[in-house]
Amino acid sequence: MPVSLDDLESHLFKCADIIRDAVDPTDYKEYILPLVYYKSISDEFEKQYEQNLEEYGEEFARRNNLYDIPVVPEGYLWEDIRNVSDRVDQALNDAFEALVEENPELKGVFRANYIEADALGDDRLGRLVEHLSKDGYDLDRDSVPPDMLGEAYMDLVRHFAEEEGKSGGQFFTPPHIVNLCVRLVDEFEDGMDFHDPTVGSGGMLIEAARYYREEQGGDPTKLTFTGQEINPDIAAIAKMNLSIHGLEGEIEREDSLSSPAFTDDDENSELTRFDRVLANFPFSADWAKDELQDDPWGRFDWHDKLPRADRGDYAFIMHMAKQLKRPERDEAGGKAAIVIPHGVLFRKHESRYREPMLESDIVEAIVGLPENLFQNNSIPSAVLVLNTDKPAEREGEVQFIHAADEDFYEELSNQNELTEDGLDHIVENFRGWTTEERVSRTVSIEEIRENDYNLNIALYVDTTEPEEDIDVEEELARLRELQNEREEIEATINEHMEALNYD
Repeated sequence: MPVSLDDLESHLFKCADIIRDAVDPTDYKEYILPLVYYKSISDEFEKQYEQNLEEYGEEFARRNNLYDIPVVPEGYLWEDIRNVSDRVDQALNDAFEALVEENPELKGVFRANYIEADALGDDRLGRLVEHLSKDGYDLDRDSVPPDMLGEAYMDLVRHFAEEEGKSGGQFFTPPHIVNLCVRLVDEFEDGMDFHDPTVGSGGMLIEAARYYREEQGGDPTKLTFTGQEINPDIAAIAKMNLSIHGLEGEIEREDSLSSPAFTDDDENSELTRFDRVLANFPFSADWAKDELQDDPWGRFDWHDKLPRADRGDYAFIMHMAKQLKRPERDEAGGKAAIVIPHGVLFRKHESRYREPMLESDIVEAIVGLPENLFQNNSIPSAVLVLNTDKPAEREGEVQFIHAADEDFYEELSNQNELTEDGLDHIVENFRGWTTEERVSRTVSIEEIRENDYNLNIALYVDTTEPEEDIDVEEELARLRELQNEREEIEATINEHMEALNYD
């Protein structure tokens, strides 16, 4: 009987119970995710190897060009690891090292050192390997389709982010927000390239691929996915995540602002431009302002003064705007959906950046979201939608959507979550360029100019709760009723007072 998604997710997450208390929860992902990935590669390789052995014979069965997955070296199949009972930590380190040596494209993907985890001895590691080896949980593609395995893997990443609490929010964006960002820049086509400059565990790119396949009937293997991540451990997870979803992708290390990895020429003076950019950058983070006063890529040219060194929000926005394709230079323009803190919309000293952004007419929409949507902060956020090739009917306008009311989200135990109906409402208003009372409004650049480029949503959409209509006749009738009741009560009291001889 095929394994269900729920069973698979539960099976994988039980790995955490095996190493619980032996390592810090912040390290679960480093030791468990690579093992799940290795198991999936080994199971699929073993199945393909048996097929190739039958067709080509032993001498040719291991030729790399026969496989569409990494080749597992002899002696390092999952069953070989399972048979080790002494120095399991060394065996795991050796297996990952051999896998990378055989498949150089995996360099940098596996960063865990099982020997250095002192509390992960033979007993725990042996139980971990044995748990992943349970009957009925083979991870080859015939047993578990890549889509299901990818979803279970992503759910495992989400679980680990929740285990980590606040710090987990640095590499994992809640799925409902990711889905909203993707839907706000859809209309995908074969050949498009997608980029996330703060890619985290890769959720934005993976959702774009899923959306193209499931909602638009496209083939995500005909899309290009790239990302950059400053944290090497998280970058490794993003690489594994793309691979386990069956996606080709390039994830580069280092900080996107200080060392952008995607450039178009040897002099590195031109950034690569993309059809779609999706990002949830770290809010109001420090950035290397002093080192980038004379930015070789010309990114921070919206004003002579650069954003504050302790508040890099607009540095990230300018970087991403520069990464979008332009109709005057490319066949078509590019779109971006960027999660931002609300302060970006109205902080007074940042009007110097809002002005050129608006006057260049690349701002298509601003969607205000509820507070407490993220694990690592509870402040209200928004999605900034940029489009370097806005349709003629949208030129000179910006749509504001107020989606922070209870109609759009539900309260969970520790944070809020946008509902399916709420997401649909936002997207329908955006696609229809709709003006709806207390929800959305399309506003001219001229009106925004008159407000000194302040983008506070409340300036353009009435976000106050409507007062209830008063029925005067009904209220007067209620008043008369209360007066009659009072008179009856007073008469009764007077009778009691007389009976007790009180004046």
